[in-house]
Amino acid sequence: MTKEALCQAIGERHQALVEALKGNDISRIRSLALEVHAMVHPAEVSGQSGRTIADAVLDDMMSGHQNDLVPREACETDLHYAGTKTVPLVWQFWHLYRIEDLVSNILMADQDQLFNAGWQRKIGASITDTGNALTLEEAVAFGREINVAALREYMIAVGKNTRRIIGRLTLEQVQSMVPEERVMRILEVGGVTTDFRSVWLLVFWGRLTRGGMILTPMTYHHMLHLPACLDRLPIPQN
Repeated sequence: MTKEALCQAIGERHQALVEALKGNDISRIRSLALEVHAMVHPAEVSGQSGRTIADAVLDDMMSGHQNDLVPREACETDLHYAGTKTVPLVWQFWHLYRIEDLVSNILMADQDQLFNAGWQRKIGASITDTGNALTLEEAVAFGREINVAALREYMIAVGKNTRRIIGRLTLEQVQSMVPEERVMRILEVGGVTTDFRSVWLLVFWGRLTRGGMILTPMTYHHMLHLPACLDRLPIPQN
């Protein structure tokens, strides 16, 4: 399997989820959402036996390459608001899972995020936000602080928690938006900063239904970032 074929397979299932969300079959929506979520997260999150695109990139980070510089992503719209277009590999996973934690818990489930002072100390992070506004120099300094074993533990916890949230969503919830005060709570807890390169996320998330949140922060967002790290790696084999 080529890298292109791997990404295409994920894209096809994601498109099936897009189509399912246009209908009212909540069982199919949940099933496809969990399937696509599993494809873009480490296999430990869903309990599947094969390795995923996330496992390949995560293994690279865990083998001593956390500070290797990689392209941030390929989406020019997002890069227009980015502090840097090049980031340490560890930044990718911090960014992906901080966003997933914030959106799945605070917005989708109306509950506290998993991240707290204890996780911050354990991971060794100097920030609590998603890292969007960091310059290259700031991102490099940030990456050198991170305990990657602790970050991996946080990632697995976030991913498993998201699957529980998705599994209990009702059709009404999937099709509805969330109150503005819930969106602003992300700013209050330090999930974003007031820098325009960070706070724009609140506008973006605030326009989404929960179904839209499944399509973007929970699944497709991972595919904006992970393929940018693939060229240096062997193909993940199931």
